[in-house]
Formats: sequence, C-alpha cells, structure tokens
Amino acid sequence: MLLADKVVVVSGVGAGLGRAIAVQCARAGADVALAARTESRLEKVAKEVTDLGRRAVTVPTDITDDTACTRLVESTLDSFGRVDALVNNAFAIPPITDLLDVDLDAVRTGFETNVLAALRLSRLFVPALEASRGSVVMINSAVLRHSRRTFGAYKMAKSSLLALAQSLATEVGPKGVRVNSVAPGYIWAGHLKWYFAYLAKERGVEPQQVYDETAATIDLRKLPEPDEIADAVVFLASPLARAVTGQCLDVNGGEYHH
Repeated sequence: MLLADKVVVVSGVGAGLGRAIAVQCARAGADVALAARTESRLEKVAKEVTDLGRRAVTVPTDITDDTACTRLVESTLDSFGRVDALVNNAFAIPPITDLLDVDLDAVRTGFETNVLAALRLSRLFVPALEASRGSVVMINSAVLRHSRRTFGAYKMAKSSLLALAQSLATEVGPKGVRVNSVAPGYIWAGHLKWYFAYLAKERGVEPQQVYDETAATIDLRKLPEPDEIADAVVFLASPLARAVTGQCLDVNGGEYHH
C-alpha cells in the first residue's frame, strides 16, 4: 500500500500502459483520476479501479486544449480534494521516417502532445502538488538510448520530454514537488503482440520464435509487461522515492544500460 489514500491523476488512459498505471496505483491504495479522449476506455478502467475498492473519476480530456486540462484539474479537486501525483502518460506516435524526409508539420504535432501537453498539465497541477508535496512522473521511452534510422522525430520528442522533466524538477523542487521519468523499452502488450504476430506471418514462423529472438537480446530474457512498468511509476510516486527527483528510471529488462 505504497500509495495508501493518495490521489493519482493519469493521462492517456487506454488499454495498455495507461490502464496498468491506473490499476497498479489503485492496488497500491490510491484513488485515481482518469483522463483520455475516449470515454468508453475510461469507464472500463474506472470499473477495474472501483472493483479494487478505490475511488475513480473519469474526465474525458484533450490534453492539447487548455480548457479541457483546466476542467481535469477542477474535476479531480472537486472529487477528491487533493492531488498527490500526476502521471503524464499521453502519447502520440511521431512520424517514423528519416529526418531528411520527415514532414515538419507532423513533427510539430507530435511535440504538441508529447511535450507541450505534458508541460501544460504539469503547470496546472503544481499548486495542488505543492500543497501535498507530491510528484510528477513523465512516461518516456528507451528511444532515448539509441539512434536508429527512422526514429529521429520520436527521439527528438522524448529527449525534449526528458529535458522538460529535469528542468521542471529544478524549478518546483523548492516547492516540495518532485519530477521524475520512467523510460520503458519493449512493452509486451497489445500493439507489440500484434506486430510480432505480423513479423512471424511474414517470415512463416510462430510468434513465439520472434519473441524468443527478441528476448535473447535482453539481460532478463523476457520483455517487460505493462504492470512491471507501472510498478516503477508507483515507486516514483510513493514516499519511498521522497529524495528522488530529476531522474529517469529505465525499465527495459536490461536491454540498455544507463
């Protein structure tokens, strides 16, 4: 119960990591405010939270819109009276193409959701987090650790998000607010399972072979699952990390060492 009676706000709640973060926070004792564009997704996750005996409020939110984000803050405080952690999980995939060819407007759009929206939400929640001496957790990516072709725009966005987290940690630290990042590698969930099945079909092999070949490149010989990423978020949001700020915790099974 690392988050007993705390209140956690999670943006970008979907069927994968956002859901896992919300549910693991509830298992750790937190009430949860759930934000995403799709209301049906929010209701499904809210039921999982309430089934665990915790409270949940759902707030359909476009995090690129100032009014919608202000409504999220107000709805959370109206429902729970406090906020102890904000998890910036919302994400839009930037164009996966070489930087020499990438459409700059598409890059700008990616920055709007992946960086500026995280700043927008964080700024709005800082007064409540200051009152609770709470924290912000940014969901980053192992793309920070490599420079593969076609991932340039993705790395630009996530590197900017890391810089945002570190600089914000310095600004709000004197207020008693911590800001940290979690950088997952592979996440063994819906999209990756579909992709491995696609690769297996193209090669005429079983999906398990694709999984095994990928896992063989990772120290722990398994791909991290959403709950395992979410547990790192719970830790950073909890009092156990009360002296940790401005840090990026890689959760990748040992794929990269940093």
